[in-house]
Amino acid sequence: MSLNRKKSLKLKRRLLFILILLLLWFNHKEIGRHLYPFPHQELVYHYAQANNLDPLFVAAVIKSESNFNDRATSPKGARGLMQIMPTTGDWISRKMGAGPLSPEQLFNVETNISLGTWYLADLLREFNGDIVLAIAAYNAGRGNVKSWLNSQHWTGEHKTIDQIPFYETRQYIRRVLWNYKVYHYLYGTGEPMLKLPVS
Repeated sequence: MSLNRKKSLKLKRRLLFILILLLLWFNHKEIGRHLYPFPHQELVYHYAQANNLDPLFVAAVIKSESNFNDRATSPKGARGLMQIMPTTGDWISRKMGAGPLSPEQLFNVETNISLGTWYLADLLREFNGDIVLAIAAYNAGRGNVKSWLNSQHWTGEHKTIDQIPFYETRQYIRRVLWNYKVYHYLYGTGEPMLKLPVS
């Protein structure tokens, strides 16, 4: 191959690479939405608004919990989009005044989102709007979080989440916060409703 043909081929490859980068840049949100889809938006927005929550925070929790798989079941028995334990779902349902709830009902998308958003809002109220504490409690249970705080095992701050004794909860907090940032970037406008901790 002649030197001129090699240079021409190199130039074409560089131009193609630049073109691909430009296409990615101008379509990055569209590409991002394929990686971070937002099914059931209407229901999420409805129940988030009813519970005074940021729907993009709810989407981040669903992405972290089930990756939007409404038939998801955890090894511990949590069910549906927001991975609600049957006993917790029944407790929430009774608190909401809807009466007893069968475990199978947790696979219903609307029921699951309704219960999950109510529960998230309840945790945020209990922990004075602290998103990190609410996320920790959603994963590990409010009793564990209160115990860690009372025993000073964890300060409750984002910068000290490595103090949390449950590895799964530490990773869960990081994942939800990351997903919240991504969902806000891809689907949101303005500032997030919930105050994100400074990393």
